[in-house]
Amino acid sequence: MAAFAPTPQATSFPAEGRCGYYVEKKKRFCRMVVAAGKRFCGEHAGAAEEENARKRILCPLDPKHTVYEDQLAKHLKKCNSREKPKPDFFIQDINAGLKDETEIPEQLVPISFLSEEQLENLIKKLRKASVGLNSTLKDQVMSHPVLHDALNDPKNGDSATKHLKQQASILGNIEKLKLLGPRRCFVEFGAGKGKLSHWVDTALKDAEKVHFILVEKVTTRFKVDGKHRKKNSVFERLQIDIQHLCLNKVPLLIEEKLPVVGIGKHLCGVATDLALRCLLETYAASCEERNEEPLAKRMKNDKTETEINTLAKEGSEKNVPEKWTPVAGIVIALCCHHRCDWRHYVGKEYFRALGLGAVEFHYFQRMSSWATCGMRKTSLEASNITTKKKDNQNDEHEVHDDDRYRIADDSADSLPGFLTIGEKKKIGHLCKLLIDQGRIQYLQQKGFSPALQYYTDPMVSLENVLLTALPSHSSSPEAVA
Repeated sequence: MAAFAPTPQATSFPAEGRCGYYVEKKKRFCRMVVAAGKRFCGEHAGAAEEENARKRILCPLDPKHTVYEDQLAKHLKKCNSREKPKPDFFIQDINAGLKDETEIPEQLVPISFLSEEQLENLIKKLRKASVGLNSTLKDQVMSHPVLHDALNDPKNGDSATKHLKQQASILGNIEKLKLLGPRRCFVEFGAGKGKLSHWVDTALKDAEKVHFILVEKVTTRFKVDGKHRKKNSVFERLQIDIQHLCLNKVPLLIEEKLPVVGIGKHLCGVATDLALRCLLETYAASCEERNEEPLAKRMKNDKTETEINTLAKEGSEKNVPEKWTPVAGIVIALCCHHRCDWRHYVGKEYFRALGLGAVEFHYFQRMSSWATCGMRKTSLEASNITTKKKDNQNDEHEVHDDDRYRIADDSADSLPGFLTIGEKKKIGHLCKLLIDQGRIQYLQQKGFSPALQYYTDPMVSLENVLLTALPSHSSSPEAVA
């Protein structure tokens, strides 16, 4: 916390009725409203001489704020960070995957601690496992007319333009896959502010029965989903970790029984695997079990499939699915492979078939950061770049903290020097490709036709790979070799 400082001339005086505490880090006064007759807000009351007798301590539930020690018991009952009753769609670890303790060593040393021989052996295994994989993905950089005005707004800075280009391309790919249509529910994983869903909704205009479920585990400021009040679309935000989300218990999906389209922009590492399990093992599997009920029993409660098939006959120009399936498609922009986790990873079978296991996966996912970390030639350059990254770590990504992990204990400076910067970058890309290939095989086993493609230019985002998947009976994208 910044220390109290005299009022600088440039900042004049605090606004009337506002806190008199000067926040050195922000170079301005605190803007919190103060109680009648008080000079400081509750958070900064300790700076007032008259209140020095009362001690403020960090809240044990959330150290980001403080509370008077003598009022702790009262505060804990109403603190926003207190544990709240779990909703019906919360089921502990439902999407976590099986935990095999025997496979995961208790402690694995950082890559920087490996000998040159050990690192060479890992790279040999990686190259052997990658034989036959197509490392050159198809360019599928697209746009959508609904973002034309926003993209050409002269008020946009570099950061805003980068976000808009990515959202436009993702939206263009959703439309190309014929997933942009009425009578469906878009589930945005890692939704953050909800801007991807916002543009999907804007593109759909007055389409009938379009619903959005935005999944985000943390509280997010400046959400845009609250601005949508159209009668034909419904936005619902679920504050929950994907690991515990049971979609088939979400009231909206129970009531509407609409096909789901899973979408996401920069879904970090493990969250992608959790989202795939959530869609294909928890939700789709449950719907399939229900569809296996006797026909007479289903007809009593479910008319959705008949309605959709009737709409499909009336005209396919509206992008209504020819056959109803629980999951109509998946469009997820991938990132942060270094944050994957073996327990949750959906491609374990693929790795085991290649003679690889938890140990190799751990090091491959760490080495994947070499593809995007920007290798440093000198420690001085690394220091300078680190400073710049800290100053601008929110510039490129809204909700994922990719930049914070660019310089870790596995950076180029701490590794043996037998690899060039270019070689390390190629190895990083191979690690990403191998991890993604496990996801491709998983989707194929679940009856989907998946594909990987570049959806934006590397100058816009280094994390520029889009994972798409359609049910195999639909018009499917080209599968990755």
